[in-house]
Amino acid sequence: MDLPSEDRTRSPLTGWTRAHWEAMADHLLEAVVPYAVPGFAQIRLPGRTSWAGVESDGFEGFARTFLLAGTRIAGDRGETPRARILIERYAEGLAAGTDPRSRYAWPAIEDYSQPIVEAASVALMLAETRPWLWDRLDRDTQRTVHRWLEGIVGKHPWPCNWLLFQVVIEQFLADTGGRFRQDEIDGGLDAIEGWYQGGGWYSDGAGQHYDHYAGWAMHLYPLLWARMPGAAGSDRVVRYRERLHAFLADFRLMFGADGAPMHQGRSLTYRYAAAAALWTGALADATPLPPGETRRLASGTLRYFADRGAPDEAGLLRLGYHGQFLPITQPYSGPASPYWAAKGFVGLLLPADHPAWTATEEPAAVERGDFHRALPAPGWLLHGTRADGVVRLYNHGSDHIKVPEELGDDPERDDPHYAKIGYSTHTAPETEARAWEADVDGHTGLVPPGGGPVTRRRRIHRIGVADGFAASYYVDGDVRVETASVLCGRAGELRVERITGPAGWSPRTGGFAIAGEVTPAGRAHERTAEVVGSAGLTSRIVGLLGWSAAGVQRMSGANAFGSRSATPYLTAPDVNDNAYYVALITLSGDISDRTPEVTQQGDEVVAVLADGEEIRVRLGEAPRFSRRPPHGGPSITWDPTVP
Repeated sequence: MDLPSEDRTRSPLTGWTRAHWEAMADHLLEAVVPYAVPGFAQIRLPGRTSWAGVESDGFEGFARTFLLAGTRIAGDRGETPRARILIERYAEGLAAGTDPRSRYAWPAIEDYSQPIVEAASVALMLAETRPWLWDRLDRDTQRTVHRWLEGIVGKHPWPCNWLLFQVVIEQFLADTGGRFRQDEIDGGLDAIEGWYQGGGWYSDGAGQHYDHYAGWAMHLYPLLWARMPGAAGSDRVVRYRERLHAFLADFRLMFGADGAPMHQGRSLTYRYAAAAALWTGALADATPLPPGETRRLASGTLRYFADRGAPDEAGLLRLGYHGQFLPITQPYSGPASPYWAAKGFVGLLLPADHPAWTATEEPAAVERGDFHRALPAPGWLLHGTRADGVVRLYNHGSDHIKVPEELGDDPERDDPHYAKIGYSTHTAPETEARAWEADVDGHTGLVPPGGGPVTRRRRIHRIGVADGFAASYYVDGDVRVETASVLCGRAGELRVERITGPAGWSPRTGGFAIAGEVTPAGRAHERTAEVVGSAGLTSRIVGLLGWSAAGVQRMSGANAFGSRSATPYLTAPDVNDNAYYVALITLSGDISDRTPEVTQQGDEVVAVLADGEEIRVRLGEAPRFSRRPPHGGPSITWDPTVP
């Protein structure tokens, strides 16, 4: 595709400006036109069909590209030739899709059905483009659109971010004279209050559902709802702005120096939708970020994917992450699903002279210096290092398991995008079926005698989160694995564990998987294993206590970051219920940190770092964590038994 020239004065870090965003939007929108049905009511893209079927997938193609087209139309205030083409194209599709006599009429909205999701995109963009599209539709078309959207009234969305889809659809109907129920609008907004966990963080429904949906759904929809006329003056809006402001103080840390967002959670095929919360903060005046940092993070994410094959040579977003990679997707993902990436373009709703577009780019947090942050609500630790631009996430609280458990088995249980201990901006978990069955990377488990399935980390039970420390445990049958992640040195995780289980079962723990198009170099010797990628990024694991041997697992076709991957791991011959297992796990371009000295003293682990810092960890019935600086200064102690 042809892109404008880079502007290294205004955008010294990415080179990209609003013109690049507009060019990318236009490129994506034109590339799908050949796949539109007559009348433009559906866009049937090539690729694997979702579980909702071809008709639903075709409507999804219309709705999600309309989400992108709407930002272009509103950004140009409907006045440019490009905006007028899009208005004509999508107006035709609206008329055909909502006409029940049409061969390609949209599927009706039913309880828990996929059209609920897509109808929200239609309603939002009709609201944002109202003066240039909706208000210029003929009355008959407005009636058919109303009639189709009114199918949401009285229907049941899933009890998660889907409730917000009903909110924005019915608010649009209320604002334009359609049939709606105020109690359903209020009920959806009331529901998210119960999922708010503080610090800007929402769970996506009841349970521990923390991932990018917190930004591209739980914050985005309430603040786009707040832009609708019927929401004006609501006291909810102040709360939503305050919460997004708090969320962005954490979320700004979750981008690597290369622009990559954190690779954790489901629906990662939406790619640059990760930028949606950043732009929403600017739209709603609800951000702690200076405008130059907002654009640097958002443009960095857009460019990160563009430089790695998304969109592809045909201008299409395929199911995958960089390029096509189906193991990263979910059963609900169809060929048009990736176009929720359109959410990342909501910055085009800002006027061209807004500071987020005109200010000079400012560095991301990881470009300014090393940092670490404890996030109690999701149960995470973040650790960023300037030297290599990597941000790591240690997960002790997000499992994506249904609550209450009486709802029955969850088809998304034991998901590699939630079950791992460690995630990062520069690595992905092994997600192909064989690799996920083996479950080596980012996991500690017990292997039964003679081999067989390793124990699984499904429901994560929290122990605690403090500065530089997070701990949790899981139970699988007769096995209990307690894990503490302690930030150690410049780029390391001191992984301290107590493992109880049947005699003869063998413990195993794995580090980060490194992937690329060439098999990463790997080696193992005694209690140390490491894997080195083509760019020098190194995943290393060192056994410090309890572990007796090391190895490297090599896979093909298992990782979203490349066709060849490898993971370092440690093993021990037999579980010892009374012993600790301690490993140092690093992911870095700089692994010069010296290995700490570790001992077990009674019921706790004591680690002394090279600079003299002392770390103490106790798991079991009375967990405790402390670290004493090497040269005086205040110690850090976490003890839940002490008020």
